[in-house]
Amino acid sequence: AILSPLTPREMEILNYMAQGALNKQIAMKLGISEQTIKNHVTSILRKLNANARTEAVVVAIRQGLISIS
Repeated sequence: AILSPLTPREMEILNYMAQGALNKQIAMKLGISEQTIKNHVTSILRKLNANARTEAVVVAIRQGLISIS
């Protein structure tokens, strides 16, 4: 179960995660620091009750938050 809604920025980062992008790549694309990405990823994991990035993506897909094309 999702603990709280993801922010638009977290959704954006989650979509990059689903594409397999690394924190450094996401940071460069969004023009923000890698540490900020790490903070967002930590928040995403907490909100989706996931222990790893892959698990977060799977949960998001199952919940209908994102889709992989």
